Amino acid sequence: MLKASFYTLGCRLNQAETALISSTFTDGGYEIVPFNESADVCVINSCTVTEHADAKCRQLVRQVLKRNPQTYVAVVGCYSQTSSEALKKVDGIDLIIGTQEKLKVLQHIDEPSKTPQPKIVRDTVDRKSFTIDIKDPKIKTTRANIKIQDGCDFMCSFCVIPFARGRARSRAFWDIQREAIDLASQGFKELVITGVNIGTYQFEGKSFLDVLKMLLSIPGLERIRISSIEPTTIPYELLDIMADNEKLCPHLHIPLQSGCDKTLSAMKRKYNVKEYMEFIDAAYKKIPNIMLATDIIVGFPGETQTDFAQTCATFRDSPLTYVHVFSFSQRDKTAAGRLPDKIDPRTKKQRSKELHVLSDQKKQKFYEQSLGQTVRLLVENQSHNGHWQGFSDNYIKIAVDIPGIKKNDLINVQLKEVLDDVVYATNGDF
Repeated sequence: MLKASFYTLGCRLNQAETALISSTFTDGGYEIVPFNESADVCVINSCTVTEHADAKCRQLVRQVLKRNPQTYVAVVGCYSQTSSEALKKVDGIDLIIGTQEKLKVLQHIDEPSKTPQPKIVRDTVDRKSFTIDIKDPKIKTTRANIKIQDGCDFMCSFCVIPFARGRARSRAFWDIQREAIDLASQGFKELVITGVNIGTYQFEGKSFLDVLKMLLSIPGLERIRISSIEPTTIPYELLDIMADNEKLCPHLHIPLQSGCDKTLSAMKRKYNVKEYMEFIDAAYKKIPNIMLATDIIVGFPGETQTDFAQTCATFRDSPLTYVHVFSFSQRDKTAAGRLPDKIDPRTKKQRSKELHVLSDQKKQKFYEQSLGQTVRLLVENQSHNGHWQGFSDNYIKIAVDIPGIKKNDLINVQLKEVLDDVVYATNGDF
C-alpha cells in the first residue's frame, strides 16, 4: 500500500482543507502516515502570509527529501498560487498546485514517482459559489473545522490573501448543512466555522447569521465556535445569540491589526480604534466570561515608537484577553510593500517581544479571575504526564486528572489553579 503524509502551514482554513485532501488519499487507497515518517507522497499545504512561511515551506521540502529522496513532493495552496516560478526552482518538488485545484491534488498525480521538472497547476481562482464534493472527511482532531467561505475583497494594504486565494466567494448553504450533519453523525461535538472572511458570507440570500443559526439547530452538535472574523462584518445580533445559546462558544477572535488610527488608515482597514472598541465593549458587557482575542501587526512601515505605544495602550486598556503578534512582512503585489519608512528588524523584534509580554500578562489575569468557576471541558488529548487536556467553551486551556474520562467527552470541571499557560481543574459535578 502506498503511503502519504501531510504538513499544514498557516491558518485554520488550511487545516480544514488538509483534512479534506487527506480524505481523498485515504479513499484512493493510500495509508496516511505521520509527517516525520517516510512516505511515497508528501503534500505540503502552504501559506504565504509572511516571508517566514515561505521559507518554512522550502525548509520542509528539504526535510522530506533528506528523509527519503524518492518521495513525490506536492506543494499546494497559497505559496503555490503567488510564487509558482520561485517554487519551480526548489530542487525536489514534483507538483505545484495553486488555490483553485488544491483539493484535487490526487487527481493530478498519475504515478508518485520523481519528475525532472515539476508539474504546475495554477488556474485563475473562480469567483462563483462552491461546494465541496469530498464526503466523510477523515478528521483526526476532536474539533472539526467546517469551511463556509473563501477569498477576500477587502484589499488591506499589507495582505497578500486576495492574490493567493482570490476574491470573496461563499459555499452553498445546503452543502455546509450536509457536511455539518455528517460530522455530527460521526460523533463530533464541536465545529469551528472557518474561512478567509467568514462574516461576508452570502449565498442566495443567506448570511453568516443564517449559517450560524442552522449549525446551532443540528442535533448532536454541542458547541459551535467562530474562528477569526473581521470587525466590520459582525452584526450586533450575534451577541444576542451568543448570550442566549450555550451551544455558541463565548469566544471571539477579532483582528485589530493596530491600536493607532494613523496606522489603521495606512493599512486600509475599514474602521478606526473607537469603532472597533465600541463592539468589543458591547461584547464584554453582554456576555459574561467571554474571551476576546485579536491580531496585531508590529513594525508596519511608518509606525513610530509613539504609534506603537498607542497600540500597546489600546490593547492594555481594553477587555481583549490576548493577542497574536505578527511582525510586518513585506509581500509582493501589496500596497504596503511599496511604502517608504520601513522599520528595521531589530525594532520589530523588540516591539513584538513587548506586546507578547503584555499579552501573556493579560491572559494570566483572565485565567486567575476564572478560578472557582465551573465550566464545560471538551477532552481532546492526553499529555506526557497523563493529564487530559482540552478547552472550555470560552477557550481556556485546561488540564484534568479525572479517572474514567476519554477523548471527546464533554464534562463539567471546576477551575482550581493556574500553572504557566494551563488551568488545572477538578470534577465539577460534585
